[in-house]
Parts: sequence; structure tokens; C-alpha cells
Amino acid sequence: MASDPILDSDDARLLERLAERVVELRLETPALLAIESARPLAFVASQALVFFQPFVAMWMPVGAYERFALLMQDRRNVDALAEHIESRAAARPRTAARPGPKP
Repeated sequence: MASDPILDSDDARLLERLAERVVELRLETPALLAIESARPLAFVASQALVFFQPFVAMWMPVGAYERFALLMQDRRNVDALAEHIESRAAARPRTAARPGPKP
């Protein structure tokens, strides 16, 4: 399909790893909210990522971060990331709710 994101295998794997980590931390709802709300401003958001790179470099590999910032310039890649997060969250086994304190 023409609207599919054009990703090489490394880029696709980067988005998959990010989606896995988001779901692992159980942050899929806030992540999807941020992705959906920032979708119209994908290019501006990617430029903000470039601006914050020197600070983020202290905590994560610069190469992956730079590639992620470039990927987020294209709205189709933003959609692909959201789809990866949604599919991983749907596949995650549901756990029983934690019991609260008993009165």
C-alpha cells in the first residue's frame, strides 16, 4: 500500500523495540495519548527531539536517538509506532487487578 511507512529493517526494529519497552513499562496509554495529540505536529516534535539530544545523550545511545528523531518527521512512522504499541499492548497477557486494602 502506498501509505505504508517506508522503513528499512533497522528502523522497523527500532520502532518495535521502543513499543516493547513502552508496553513493558505499562506506559502504553500515556504514550498513545502523546503520540495521538502530537501527530499533527510530527515534524515540529521531531525538531524538539533534536533540540533535546544533548541532554538525552546522557541516558541513551545517540545513534538510536538521532534515527528516532528522523523517523518521527514522517507522520506515517508516527502511525506505525502507535500501531506497534497498540498491537503489543493487546498481546500482553492481562493480570488480575491488585487487591486494595481491606476495610
